[in-house]
Amino acid sequence: MEENMKLATVEDAVEYRLFLIPDEPRDAEEHKEILQKYIERIMTQFAPMLVHYIWQNQPFNLKYKPEKGGVPAHMFGMTKFGDNIEDEWFIVYIVKQITKEFPELVARIEDNDGEFLLIEAADYLPKWLDPDNSANRVFFYHGELCIIPAPRKPGAVSWLPTAPPTIPQALNIISTHPEKILASESVRAAVNRRIRGYPEKIQASLHRAHCFLPAGIVAVLKQRPRLVAAGVQAFYLRDPIDLRACRIFKTFLPETRIMTSVTFTKCLYAQLMQQRFIPDRRSGFKLPPPSHPQYRAHELGMKLAHGFEILCSKCHPHFSDSKKSPVTSSPLWAGFLDSLKKNDYFKGLIEGSAQYQERLEMAKNYFQLSVNRPESSVAMSPGEEILTLLQTLPFDIEELKKEEANLPPEDDQLDQLLQEAAGKRDPEPISEEKEHYDLTRVSKSMKAFLSKVSTHKGAELPRDPSETPITFDADSFLNYFDKILGPRPPESDSDDQDEEDFESLESDDDLDFETQEPGEEASVKGTLDDLKSYMAQMDRELAHTSIGKSFATQKQMESLAQTTNSNSDEEDSGAGDSGMTPVDVDLNLVSNILESYSSQAGLAGPASNLLQSMGVQLPDNTDPRPTRKPAEDQPAH
Repeated sequence: MEENMKLATVEDAVEYRLFLIPDEPRDAEEHKEILQKYIERIMTQFAPMLVHYIWQNQPFNLKYKPEKGGVPAHMFGMTKFGDNIEDEWFIVYIVKQITKEFPELVARIEDNDGEFLLIEAADYLPKWLDPDNSANRVFFYHGELCIIPAPRKPGAVSWLPTAPPTIPQALNIISTHPEKILASESVRAAVNRRIRGYPEKIQASLHRAHCFLPAGIVAVLKQRPRLVAAGVQAFYLRDPIDLRACRIFKTFLPETRIMTSVTFTKCLYAQLMQQRFIPDRRSGFKLPPPSHPQYRAHELGMKLAHGFEILCSKCHPHFSDSKKSPVTSSPLWAGFLDSLKKNDYFKGLIEGSAQYQERLEMAKNYFQLSVNRPESSVAMSPGEEILTLLQTLPFDIEELKKEEANLPPEDDQLDQLLQEAAGKRDPEPISEEKEHYDLTRVSKSMKAFLSKVSTHKGAELPRDPSETPITFDADSFLNYFDKILGPRPPESDSDDQDEEDFESLESDDDLDFETQEPGEEASVKGTLDDLKSYMAQMDRELAHTSIGKSFATQKQMESLAQTTNSNSDEEDSGAGDSGMTPVDVDLNLVSNILESYSSQAGLAGPASNLLQSMGVQLPDNTDPRPTRKPAEDQPAH
């Protein structure tokens, strides 16, 4: 049985495999040694692109995979890319370039969806190709996308198997008939469009922002900029147990905060910005008023500091006592450094300068993790890496403060995009003096949302009147379906009647009794009367149940607003129909949304996502939290 090469993880991840075209028989040990040398060469040659790249979850990596289940030994890698789909397509670009730089290698790549390259080019695929017969047909070779064809009839082409090929069969076909397996130009163009712009596109995916951070985090990020991803993810995916470590900060003290510039990816920055979070009072993190010019820098720094504190709370620094040999003692280091210099990694910086040393330290870290890492070694967790750096990295807070005056400017284009995505308009600033919030905005926005059209693609959000209305070409739409389903049957005389029947069921208000016969008019009125009577009976029954009592009514609100003692008279006069008092729809809508919003505790959720998409920004909950017993503040043992 051939090894099942489908992803076993449920997380968003991409797998990539690099095979060596067989040219002569080799034993297993010799083949392993050759593949390991390829791994070193690949990771070294592509280091200038990979060293600075900030990955969402996991970096591009390669390791030796021995032969198993009919799949020959090869180089294997898997990267969990999480919410940042650009990581996956950057890996597609790298794999494509590897097969271009090393023409003796063949690559396969797939993710949780399977052959996602075919999904990207779905509009241009040959009709015979479908998910059932696409296994082991899609490869990169010589930097081009290849698809091994299927014979139209069994045995029609001697070198093509009838069933989907095995990996050894595919490698043999690729090496002997490379000109006949090249994917069509339209298929290759569809994939190339998706990866167009790399490696220059890497810089465009970054976002620089000022953050008010503890000095320890500033020093760590100067040495390991990629650790910002782990910090953001720790905050973004936090749970109540994680936040116990942030009640009182032990690693990153808030009184050491300084202003610095942090480089995020756009995905990481958006994740950090889109979550509302109020720090624990005991943490020492106090934010200035939202109107303060540096409010966003304080808020970003507070969130990122919580993420780093969570990371460090999950590990211990005992490992740092072990002595490790320096990276430069490796026999591979000289060749790796020479390759970096040839590819202009140091950008003409003077050797020994501060910026040169920063780039050199990043290169050493990459070399240790990707090129010179022993096969049996266990990678440190981000928290362990941070604690190790804090123990071995001397830094002077006063020196770091001097850099505050020369920070690079922030990027603001992404902030504008986020505001547009949140409702096509700037959210209304919330000042501390504003004690009353107009909750009618919530109900009005929700009503506008419910009045919009919903289709199989989802519900339409309320649109800005200034936006261009959507046009719909009915003839083109019908012609498109004609191509799929064939020509429509001739129109019958009953179409108009069907349309009238459909319109007559649109709403009760549209009924025109004047155009109906007397018998029909009486029948329709009788049906409506029966329906109304039936609905009234249901209302009376539900009014005395827990469901009915869970809704706030208009009468309850009126009684709360009264300051006189006339309640008893109202109860005597209306006791018989107290259960039939109309429900206050707006009040119930707003109270349920606020309850849902409050239960999110600053995390993403349905209430905040829906309101934000409509441009409604709720103020922070300033109601005093219920006090708990001291014992409840202690972590569980």
